[in-house]
Amino acid sequence: MRSRRGLVAAALLAAPVAWVTRAAWGLPVALGASRRALRPHVAGSPHFSEGRFRNTLSTPSLPGSEDRRSLLRQMREDRSKGVPARPVPLVRTPPPAEAAELAVTWFGHSSALLEVDGRRVLVDPVWGQRVSPSPLVGPVRLHPAPTPLDVLPPVDAILISHDHYDHLDLPTVRELLHRQSAPFVVPLGIGAHLRRWGVPDDRVVELDWDGEVQVAGLTLTCTEARHFSGRFLTRDTTLWSSWVVAGPRHRVFFGGDTGYTPAFAAIGARLGPFDLTLLPVGAYNDAWKYIHMTPEEAVRAHGDLGGGVLVPVHWATFNLGFHGWAEPVQRLCAAAAESDVRVAVPRPGERVDVLAPAATADWWTAVGSQADDDGADGDGAGVATSAVARAGTWLAGRRATR
Repeated sequence: MRSRRGLVAAALLAAPVAWVTRAAWGLPVALGASRRALRPHVAGSPHFSEGRFRNTLSTPSLPGSEDRRSLLRQMREDRSKGVPARPVPLVRTPPPAEAAELAVTWFGHSSALLEVDGRRVLVDPVWGQRVSPSPLVGPVRLHPAPTPLDVLPPVDAILISHDHYDHLDLPTVRELLHRQSAPFVVPLGIGAHLRRWGVPDDRVVELDWDGEVQVAGLTLTCTEARHFSGRFLTRDTTLWSSWVVAGPRHRVFFGGDTGYTPAFAAIGARLGPFDLTLLPVGAYNDAWKYIHMTPEEAVRAHGDLGGGVLVPVHWATFNLGFHGWAEPVQRLCAAAAESDVRVAVPRPGERVDVLAPAATADWWTAVGSQADDDGADGDGAGVATSAVARAGTWLAGRRATR
């Protein structure tokens, strides 16, 4: 009898041990380069001091006491708001064989394929199922990737804005390493992550803010953003950025992930105006208001940059905030109408001809939010490991400083 009990106990213990083992599988590699490996590549930057990169403006990234109480309430009441109630409509048309004068295909979140003066640039490509170092824990996709990576045509450059998992994805990097031959053009320090993952030196270009490189007739300029970096507890050891893609005839601004900053006006004055801006509109919250823009701030930034057509990014694909799933683009469209800003809101996988954009039809309202259908206490797919985990990370990170 005692032997049988021992076998039962061992069996009961085996399942959680196996789950933890699988959840942690590959963790050290996914975390990226160590601080020691990063240091030689970043120490010379004027934006790097006392062991970390810093924003130009004072940028508190920790919530105050009121915000912490609000986050606790949101974790209880708003956890399913960011989950779509119905399937997100996808467009699965392959990109054209020839790149256009000016077009953009949005794949979801911040991943997009730019066509500028007959060249192609892939920005913040994330095709993974989870934006996390773990295969079992972390924010999960709310819709499939609309276009397989093996369908993408050859690109001329791959731009990365910063090293957070929803912008720098190890499985995607590994696949692009073999499917594409383009260089990875990245902010300082991210090259160390890429080299650890097998990307050769001759395919890595690292730039500081205001640095630029010529690739296939395009000028790619690393520009300022207001954010932070880090793939685990160590923060700000790599640089974060926005990007300017300038061809002989057209210019595009890609915001990556950023809070509002007066630097946009300076970028617009120096490198603009821009025919197209891709600006983040989702995952905003009062608790992290300095490092994520609201939709209204995105419209303001678009004006600062001298933007023509605005395409919203950083929404729809992962539940990273406590707002409604469609709320970012609803607020964006309202603010854009008040400011007479032209907005194009493609479905994931949809291509926009920026020189002749079709009228934007509201496809997002019909998708809705799970919270509207099930009530605020619903348990949406991916919620427990996305918005809630994000808030928990912030609450647990009070000892860190920015």
